[in-house]
Amino acid sequence: MTTERTSRQSFLGDHSDDQFARVSVAVLGLGGGGSHIVQQLGHIGFSRIGICDPDVAEESNLNRLVGATEKDVEVGARKVDIASRMIKGLRGTAKVQVLFGRWEEHANTIADVDLIFGCLDGYAARRDLESFARRHLIPLIDIGMDVHRADGAAPQMSGQVIVSMPGGPCMWCLNYLNNVVLTREAEKYGAAGPRPQVVWPNGILASAAVGIAVDLLTGWTQQRPPIYLELDGNSLTLAPPARLALYDLQKPCRHFPADDVDHHGDPVFKVR
Repeated sequence: MTTERTSRQSFLGDHSDDQFARVSVAVLGLGGGGSHIVQQLGHIGFSRIGICDPDVAEESNLNRLVGATEKDVEVGARKVDIASRMIKGLRGTAKVQVLFGRWEEHANTIADVDLIFGCLDGYAARRDLESFARRHLIPLIDIGMDVHRADGAAPQMSGQVIVSMPGGPCMWCLNYLNNVVLTREAEKYGAAGPRPQVVWPNGILASAAVGIAVDLLTGWTQQRPPIYLELDGNSLTLAPPARLALYDLQKPCRHFPADDVDHHGDPVFKVR
């Protein structure tokens, strides 16, 4: 049932408000991308939101952390508390699960959600989160960005939005994850390490991720949402990569067999 508050998004369907209120989502990582996602979920009407991050607000976060203030930096406010404040400010009745720490420390709680937004740094972190999501039959929408520099050339900004659905192509199928990038990251960084971040590309990626989630839930476009979008931050374009045509996306995922799951229930979303 559409309310006056959501009347301008009534095209999403007669029951979209109820769907947003019922579905349980988790946003893992509340930096540049995750803070945008949290804000948009609150505006749209999502009311059951888990938020997870191990960090506090710092001066270097203020160029991109939506909702953070200079006062938050002064007092060392936790990013989860900043995100909770933003959600509650938009929707006072929302049920917010504040999960302070690394997402692995809260795996049992996250295993019960219907959808995960992954906003983590690094290939290894994505590998581990996708394995968890597949094991529990939870759809995962991943976003991330980076800036690469070559001698004498302008910095090149890139990013991605990847939808990893139970039974569908995974990040390994799409060749976003492979042993080369994982080995290179381990050799060069150890951990992912700090990466260049600014507010506008995170906004682009987060908006696309939220839009895909809304379409998966409501089906308002009456077409299959994209599973892989690449950002060219220099030209401000977001589109499926040309190499996607090289992969047979109808084949079952061979990296996560159907029987390698934790049988706690069926997935909420299904690829149409």
